[in-house]
Amino acid sequence: MSDTRLRDATQHAEKLVRDEKLELPIDLIALAKSRDILVEAKAEGAKGVSGMLLRVGNNFSIGYATHIKSTGFQRFSIAHELGHYFLPGHPEHVFSGGNVVHESHAGFGSGDQVELEADHFAAGLLMPSYLFKAEAGKYSDGFTAIEKMAERCETSLTASAIRYAELTDAAIAVVISTGSSVNYCFASLAMRGIRGYKHPLKGSVLPRESLTRTFNQKESNIITAQREDDSTDLIAWFRADDEIDACEEVIGLGDYGKTLTIITADLPDQDEEVDDMTERPPRFK
Repeated sequence: MSDTRLRDATQHAEKLVRDEKLELPIDLIALAKSRDILVEAKAEGAKGVSGMLLRVGNNFSIGYATHIKSTGFQRFSIAHELGHYFLPGHPEHVFSGGNVVHESHAGFGSGDQVELEADHFAAGLLMPSYLFKAEAGKYSDGFTAIEKMAERCETSLTASAIRYAELTDAAIAVVISTGSSVNYCFASLAMRGIRGYKHPLKGSVLPRESLTRTFNQKESNIITAQREDDSTDLIAWFRADDEIDACEEVIGLGDYGKTLTIITADLPDQDEEVDDMTERPPRFK
């Protein structure tokens, strides 16, 4: 995968937000309407994809899934399809061979470069960095900040958590899991920079003694969106060289059928370690 192209997709969306002078929460319907794009909800019984972009001549429309009862998920699906519309080369790619309908699986789970670019466009559109950072700075690092940003941006907890990990300089990891397996993991630069850090790969096994693994053994925890937290350490999760204390916050994702885990490492305040003559990195808190 090309990190440069993913970054470009995010920046393309953020430039659009600036150029259109949009504010949080981003009004996707108004943005689509400004381009004469019709946005419609799919029937609840229509499952299998998160959304679709349709093209007839020079006319476009977007259909988005409603079987997952999450406004944040639905908004991300719409933003993903707008990515296929706005990103250079995407319309030609998704409608190649005479296709008039493109179906998507939004949510960072695809291995397809074009779909991931649309995901990153959606994140940049719904949670542009300069607006996101200003809001996130009002809260302490961890799940509370992610939850507040999800409310402010009208985005899903998962998308908000991933965006938070991308932008914060705190040591945070976002893990999506099912049963005893990791679906995928996003970690902040600070977390990846911890000595000995090993990134959990897709399909790897959750730590045996972790709260997340125990939590996932009870299906009702996921379906009813239960929430729990406990202390942990980075050796267990990421094979760090040193035993670094961390907080493990877990929540079930309801109809999505997965679990969201936020690991926040308890590191010394970086500001105390930076010389006064050195420019300090921005922090959320």
